[in-house]
Amino acid sequence: MPSIADIPLLTWLLVLAAYLIGSLSGSLLLGRGRGVDIRTLGSGNAGGTNALRTQGWRFALGVVLVDVGKGALATWLALRFAPVGSALTVTAHGYLAAFAAIVGHVWPVWHGFRGGKGAATLVGALAVLWPLAVALMVLAWLATVLASGYVGLATVVAALVLPVLAWIFDAELPRMAFACAVAVLLAWTHRGNLARLRDGTESRFARARLLHRWRRGG
Repeated sequence: MPSIADIPLLTWLLVLAAYLIGSLSGSLLLGRGRGVDIRTLGSGNAGGTNALRTQGWRFALGVVLVDVGKGALATWLALRFAPVGSALTVTAHGYLAAFAAIVGHVWPVWHGFRGGKGAATLVGALAVLWPLAVALMVLAWLATVLASGYVGLATVVAALVLPVLAWIFDAELPRMAFACAVAVLLAWTHRGNLARLRDGTESRFARARLLHRWRRGG
């Protein structure tokens, strides 16, 4: 493991840039055009699900595109400009930037450190770093939503798929560390959803429960 002294300044700048890019919240930026702050509406979360519930699908689509895009951009920049021959590999730079962007989304410096839960930004980062994982996560997410109707639960399940995949494919340390870290982070950002699920008060997307309806014969 490299020591902090072995890490070049450019690495720190790339991680900082990733955090600042991640801090650009799609829902809050687009919400300014409508004169709304969705953190004061619905669940109070500045993410795509609350945007969908409170502002409609067009607004939510824009939010998701921004949040996915910033994860991809932050990661791509780190891979593109990572110093070659440093104590950290280029791939490690990508995963560090990806995690920094997700942290920025959750605690955005531009928006009073009150952001979203990090899932869309994670998808954008993985689209650059590990596309196979995105496909498998989406399948896990869809299966859970269709079976239960709980979006928060589905997101946690999808995040927990990452360390399992990293273990199955014998991932190198940067990927394994990232997979475990983001799984823990997304479980933590969805702790409210999990608590409400335990108490039986979690909101459900009833229309998404197609599998449940099929099992009941329509």
